[in-house]
Amino acid sequence: MPAPAGADTGQTLSIDEWEVPFAAGRPRDPAVAPDGSVWFVGQENHYLGRFDPQTETFSQRKLDDAAGPHNLIVGRDGVVWYAGNRRGYIGRYDPASDSLTKIKMPAARVRDPHTLVFDHNQQHIWFTAQWSNVVARLTVASLAIDLIDIPTDDARPYGIIVAPDGRPWIALLGTNKLASVNPALLTITEYALPDPDSGPRRLVATTSGQIYYGDFARGRLGHLDPASGQVTEFAAPAGDGSGPYAMAVDGTDRVWFVETGPRPNRLLGFDPESGSYFSQTDIPSGAGSVRHMTFDASTNAIWFGTDAGTLGRARLTAPASAR
Repeated sequence: MPAPAGADTGQTLSIDEWEVPFAAGRPRDPAVAPDGSVWFVGQENHYLGRFDPQTETFSQRKLDDAAGPHNLIVGRDGVVWYAGNRRGYIGRYDPASDSLTKIKMPAARVRDPHTLVFDHNQQHIWFTAQWSNVVARLTVASLAIDLIDIPTDDARPYGIIVAPDGRPWIALLGTNKLASVNPALLTITEYALPDPDSGPRRLVATTSGQIYYGDFARGRLGHLDPASGQVTEFAAPAGDGSGPYAMAVDGTDRVWFVETGPRPNRLLGFDPESGSYFSQTDIPSGAGSVRHMTFDASTNAIWFGTDAGTLGRARLTAPASAR
């Protein structure tokens, strides 16, 4: 049964959580499959998890190699791809046949695949390798991997998204920079943020290609206009120690992120048009930390996992202008 729903000060969402029944897993980074099921990883207990929202039941596919799976994505064909973070590979799991393929990194220096994202036609998977200081591209048809070194040393490439124009964008947590990749040339452009103490961790792109990022180090939500390079910052409600972490953008271009500093963690909604926060919701379990989340357009919901051992769903209400 789901935990009690969180109360939203803006009356724009309700949160349900389910306790994941697999011990010591750190469930995280859920993604919705074409059949409506939700896949996620158990980072500490080395499994792929599946949740059926209709029956509210869980199942798991154990991994045999202590891979520390860090993140997963699900293709339109239902195939699950995951980051074998502690074993230096990308995993391809087909639930229909229960077949699993491990694609090793092409160089030993790249040891920690971190966060994955499809390009728009799902012909490629872009991913970060945080401690290897690399962003990479996997070609789905051939399983070939191209490696691209980050120009700045020890940049810690972390969150990654693909903007509407097809360019991947990366948050460089070890720096005060964001980066983008030219997918045709496989070259990187870095964008320095105004404050040298910034530490961007996750980021999202709106349908117009505007980039929003969470400055984990300074407790800010930031906006980068790629055309002008202009950066605008908005203080998070909980202040410098708010720890903005997981982020998502919904179907009306509202930006959502989790403050992981407060106890309990809070899910915030931000309206880019007005430049203001319109929603603040405590996560019922407390969460501990929410590290990544995804928006599912088919159900108008955001899915997330928590360090408290729950899988969560935030069901959104459309803004009045969209009703």
